Amino acid sequence: MPEDGKEAGGGGKEPAGKGGPALSAVDALTVKGRAPRTGYGRERFGSPWADTDSNKCPTRDDILGRDLTDVKRRAATCAVTSGTLAEDPYTGRRVEFRRGGGSEVDVDHLVALSDAWQKGAARWEPRKRIAFANDPLNLLAVDAGTNRSKGDGDTATWLPPDKSFRCTYVSGQIAVKKKYGLWVTRAERNAMRRVLAGCPEQRLPTGGNPTEAPARFTAR
Repeated sequence: MPEDGKEAGGGGKEPAGKGGPALSAVDALTVKGRAPRTGYGRERFGSPWADTDSNKCPTRDDILGRDLTDVKRRAATCAVTSGTLAEDPYTGRRVEFRRGGGSEVDVDHLVALSDAWQKGAARWEPRKRIAFANDPLNLLAVDAGTNRSKGDGDTATWLPPDKSFRCTYVSGQIAVKKKYGLWVTRAERNAMRRVLAGCPEQRLPTGGNPTEAPARFTAR
């Protein structure tokens, strides 16, 4: 059943570092109950790691190249073959990346695709879902094991073990939900408020890609 709340803001590109305080932004998000997961599948967000910014590099490699140090790439391609996550944001530890099975680094969606589906994305046009799944604002290279323990949890059910990163993490989720017009549950909003009460000047990150993928991309 819908709960009280206001309509969330829209998206598009914005200059980095110009977001307002995250704590204020929480109350601008729509608050509703979680919708059913019915119909969800990864394919509803397009092929994994589509090159939506047309730089001839899959999104996953863009994020690995952005977040890792000592990056090595496959000859004549943008494929990242190795690198170091000098300080994993979720645990604070150093993590090595090697391409292939058993990698210790994942690229995480701050707002999980399934969570988004249950909070508005099921109603979107396919190109918006593809944009969401590949938006750098919603992506972060992290420790693989910790990421998999998160699953599709929201702020009410999962927070990074490294408490020093929680304000940044929550502000990132708020920024993504604001940009794409996703709602939050009451429990989620309250959890966001609790985290940000300890960092009331925390600002929203901004930027990323447009909220609609180019016309050549399709999803179910």
